[in-house]
Amino acid sequence: MKNKIGAIVGLTPEGPTLATAQEFGLEVCQLCSWNPDLFTAERAEAVRREAAATGIEITSFWAGWPQPAVWDFVDGPLTLGLVPAAYRATRVATLKKAGDFAQRAGLPAVVTHLGFIPENARDPVFAEVVEAVREVALYLKERGLEFWFETGQETPVTMLRLIQCVGTGNLGINLDPANLILYGKGNPIDALDVFGSYVRSVHAKDGLYPVDPMRLGREVKVGEGRVRFPEFVRRLAEIGYCGAFIIEREISGEQQRRDIRETIGYLKQLIG
Repeated sequence: MKNKIGAIVGLTPEGPTLATAQEFGLEVCQLCSWNPDLFTAERAEAVRREAAATGIEITSFWAGWPQPAVWDFVDGPLTLGLVPAAYRATRVATLKKAGDFAQRAGLPAVVTHLGFIPENARDPVFAEVVEAVREVALYLKERGLEFWFETGQETPVTMLRLIQCVGTGNLGINLDPANLILYGKGNPIDALDVFGSYVRSVHAKDGLYPVDPMRLGREVKVGEGRVRFPEFVRRLAEIGYCGAFIIEREISGEQQRRDIRETIGYLKQLIG
């Protein structure tokens, strides 16, 4: 089965949501929103109707959670995902709400960042995160949904450990190869040896390793960073990955659109 190429599209408060995918002539996309106020039955039904009318497949729902969120090595561990106890309960509730939305919209999975998961399996916070993830995962499982975790703040082996400890059978990985590099957590090609069997979705994103120990590395256009996409795509094929490559370019404006178009062409050459 040939891999499809898609892009991230934002859930709009009203009107068309899939216009970005249509603009680039894409068959698939990943829906994303950081605003729980939009996780309504009405918007879910609108998305379902739009997907049916356009023929665009929505691979999953990337659900953010209430702020704060600081994307660095200093305040990131205190603010991101389900790790910080101060925000955990609210975010668990938000992810359940995202599950209700995904089910109504006819989507197969909810995706999110879990945060800086402790590396030490004996750390009490690790057990707390496992329980929080299990609570969300079971809620989603009851609704026929999977729960996928985007790579970034944790090492590959820690991600694998968490998945096995949660053990609900509906867990997967949204592999963002650039994030492993931006956070200095691993090599995305080698990471496939660790958790490749759990990869359900892949972000086409590239980046450079951090050189400032307080700040993440820098995201760049696909093909200009350290992911080594030709080898990365080959390795994914070797392990049987047949899902989509979802383009993510974390800038805005005309440059973002140009980079997305160029990345579509680049990926088509690699996928064949």
